[in-house]
Amino acid sequence: MEEHSIVVRGDVIVGNYAELAYGLIADMVIAGEHVKINGNIISQNDIRIDMWSDITGDVRTKTDAYLGEFVNINGKLFAAGNLDVGNNVKISGGYDVKGWLVVRNPLPVVMFLFLYLMALLRFGNEEEVEKALNELFSEETSDNKLLSIPNRTKIDLEAIKTSSRAVIGNHCRLLGNIRARYLNMGKHVTLFGSIRTTGDITIGRSCIIHGNLVTTKGKVNIERNCKVLGKVQADSIIMHETSKVDGTLIAPNGVAIVRDDLEGVEEFGKRLFYGFTLLEDI
Repeated sequence: MEEHSIVVRGDVIVGNYAELAYGLIADMVIAGEHVKINGNIISQNDIRIDMWSDITGDVRTKTDAYLGEFVNINGKLFAAGNLDVGNNVKISGGYDVKGWLVVRNPLPVVMFLFLYLMALLRFGNEEEVEKALNELFSEETSDNKLLSIPNRTKIDLEAIKTSSRAVIGNHCRLLGNIRARYLNMGKHVTLFGSIRTTGDITIGRSCIIHGNLVTTKGKVNIERNCKVLGKVQADSIIMHETSKVDGTLIAPNGVAIVRDDLEGVEEFGKRLFYGFTLLEDI
């Protein structure tokens, strides 16, 4: 998250009625209905914006752009490919399109994805369908290069609010206080803000939280080499011994400190060393 934009090394899917105080820079951008984006949208591939959405900045793509009915763009639109545009679309800054300009209402994003999957099934590409669904909806975050923003999510300079779960991948830099049902954070993440949930909070290795971790009903799990500059409040807390919390720990059901099994590590090292020496003698 930069000063004015959210930068993603992959694709972005924005749910309906979402409000973003940032622009988007990604490989591909898909926005639902009634979406508000306060910034520029820059994409290497296609841009799809459903009906009644509002973009305050420019829209730039190196391929094709699809705008639904009643979309409002306060800036200028640049498309190196084709432009499919619905009725009553307003582009205040004008447009520069290298390919074809077709005035027709593009398919909604959900219908487009549905027809795409149906076409794959019709041609007998069940493996491709399964692969696409796994990439979109897999619980594993390490290999997914996708930013999925749920419906009615609000992201601004102060907070990131969603009524569903929040799953954060590895090597992210985020700004704002996160409010979600529960949160699962990957490794090497820096968050300039606090986290508040009603469910569990899991913090991966080597993360830095410039704020508090608070859950009303769940537990907090902090893995190794993390640093929390605020307090941690939960029903119970599990924390690795290499992690640090500057504030207080509040947990009615106790705090557990996870320690490394040094004796087991030393014994494993001796076996490895002896095995290597024996191999040299042979």
